Amino acid sequence: MAATTTTAAQVTAVQPYTVSVFATSVPHVYYQPDSIALWNGRVFIGYGNNAKPTGGGHSTIVEYALDGTVLHKMNVKGHNDGLKVDPKTNLLWALQNEDANPNLVIIDPRNWGSKRYTFAKPAHGGGYDDMTFIGDDVYISCSNPSNNPNTKQAIVKATLNGTRVDVTPVLLGDANATDITTGQPVQLNLQDPDSMTKDAEGDLVLDSQADAELIFVRHPGAAEQGVFHLALTSGGTSAQIDDTVFAYSSQGVILASDRDGETVYAITTPFFGPTEAYSAGPTFVGRLDPHTGVLTPVVTGMVSPHGMTFVGQ
Repeated sequence: MAATTTTAAQVTAVQPYTVSVFATSVPHVYYQPDSIALWNGRVFIGYGNNAKPTGGGHSTIVEYALDGTVLHKMNVKGHNDGLKVDPKTNLLWALQNEDANPNLVIIDPRNWGSKRYTFAKPAHGGGYDDMTFIGDDVYISCSNPSNNPNTKQAIVKATLNGTRVDVTPVLLGDANATDITTGQPVQLNLQDPDSMTKDAEGDLVLDSQADAELIFVRHPGAAEQGVFHLALTSGGTSAQIDDTVFAYSSQGVILASDRDGETVYAITTPFFGPTEAYSAGPTFVGRLDPHTGVLTPVVTGMVSPHGMTFVGQ
């Protein structure tokens, strides 16, 4: 990892964590770093370039070596807000326009060939934000819903069909769930489905950002699908987050983008506990207790943390 010490004095790590600069924006070339993906010892970062989340403008996908050296860059039309590698095909999926008019570009990182896909008009009224691969399936979060209460889909399963992406509902915005902290049933009203990942058990983990909650979906799309709700807090008040990552190795580095700070940081500690979870809070990266929803800051002083990934060593 890049060893450059951060020069932003306000960005501070809580011992025993340390923080350094992995990459920075290049003004007027690529800026506003957001989503981060990892493949084959390479890091891919999506820079939004102030493109509109309803379409227009372009984003830049930049490939880095693990020491922060820039290896390649490519522009995609629209505002990139989802970036993941399909582990089955080793192809990089870049999802654009989270508020309306979404599109998908699938990139082969071995030669940077690409193909663009479109969606039918989303039934929930917005766009698509992020994706997660589980087995042979890919799931996408349905962002910026137009209804309150939200009775439309919050998560869909995607299937490629020619140059179109077909979607089928997996989770509705008003689904019934079990609250993790109380064990009691709750009815959801997901107003801001956003980032997605999967945990060590293979469950889908959806961040409903403005609602300050995580939704865990076990066996997504199956008859035995289970849905669990976790309200998020930090310092005794509700906490909105963006990406969440799980440490799958005791040694490694968390990469976290500070979008409006125009910097991607590398965060490490002498030892990551088994499957520890970390989330990007409003101005900090925090360790998440998945049983209580409490976030404990480990790096503070950021402007607007967004994308994250964990790089095991």
